[in-house]
Amino acid sequence: MIRIAVAVFPVLFLAGCMSQQPVPAVDRSVSSARTAAQPSGPGYYTVKRGDTLYRIALDNGQDPRDIVNWNNIANPSAIKEGQILRVAPPGAAEPSADGAVAKPIAIGSGIESRSLDQPAGSTAAPMPAITQNGSVKREPRVGKEPYSDEAYARLNKAGGDVAKPAEAKPEVKTEAAPAAAVGPDDVPWMWPSSAKVSAPYNESGNKGLDFAGKAGDPVLAAGEGKVVYAGSGLRGFGELVIVKHNATYLSAYAHNRKILVKEGQQVSRGQKIAEMGNTDADSVKLHFEIRKQGKPVDPALYLPKR
Repeated sequence: MIRIAVAVFPVLFLAGCMSQQPVPAVDRSVSSARTAAQPSGPGYYTVKRGDTLYRIALDNGQDPRDIVNWNNIANPSAIKEGQILRVAPPGAAEPSADGAVAKPIAIGSGIESRSLDQPAGSTAAPMPAITQNGSVKREPRVGKEPYSDEAYARLNKAGGDVAKPAEAKPEVKTEAAPAAAVGPDDVPWMWPSSAKVSAPYNESGNKGLDFAGKAGDPVLAAGEGKVVYAGSGLRGFGELVIVKHNATYLSAYAHNRKILVKEGQQVSRGQKIAEMGNTDADSVKLHFEIRKQGKPVDPALYLPKR
């Protein structure tokens, strides 16, 4: 009987193994590639139909050549709809996959020291002194009572001359004069043209100031900076010059007849950079914009009073 069981057991074992289905192998390389998080949020821009690299750079207050370098673009005119471009320096804070921006946690240098029965936030009392016989030396308790003439006379009789406490004087608060708001990126602006303003800034329409002049009138740099664009690649602006003054501000000068500067050139405040014209416009004029972090602002709030 034992011999029969020993002979039958290996056969049953092999049959059970052959009846099990093989474990399917899953190729995760494709799914992981599809679910890989693409950069988005602050510091990135998704290209829309009709966008140009120069328009994207202008709207984000950046040098077009910087955007080319940050995104390793071989042909600036070949960007595609849906393409995601970095429009902020690589060192800027980037959001995580859930949209949160990681920031370092500030670690305080102080460590609170208190007894277990002492409420948090209160100052720990000094440790009482111990005498030679092991008893605790306690300081005498001093009672406090509100000041009055009777209490003052009683203390004088009991303990000799006691200095009369000085009467509390009302606290006088003085407000400091507000300091001038001068930031590191502020620009000492000047008017780009002596011509009359023909159209003021309008948030829903005109994104700058229009100056009505004659063909050939000088167009001046409103502040010191670097020319980041000089050409006619942005529709609606004609011959355009863009000057970047710092990380916050840039200025734009549109519809020129002739451009007198080149991209990458450093210009000084008041330097003639173009001649007024009517390129891509219905009349001779200078369209002037100030952009703060890529967003148009009213130049009249920044230019000095005439």
